[in-house]
Amino acid sequence: MSPLLKRWRGRLGGWSLRGRGDAGMTTSEYAMGTIAACAFAAVLYKIVTSGAVSGALESLIGQALDARF
Repeated sequence: MSPLLKRWRGRLGGWSLRGRGDAGMTTSEYAMGTIAACAFAAVLYKIVTSGAVSGALESLIGQALDARF
């Protein structure tokens, strides 16, 4: 690694860590984030597999496959 790159890396690395009290999320925050993501995925699955949305998606895909170039 070049000396210039080392110098800038050191400067930017020190700058980005200033004023940060936490190093990352705790286990409970990971758990809540995972639960929220799973709930969001379940809601999206229900919406996408509903009759109206499913029909619209099938129509859209059909139109895309039948398009002439």
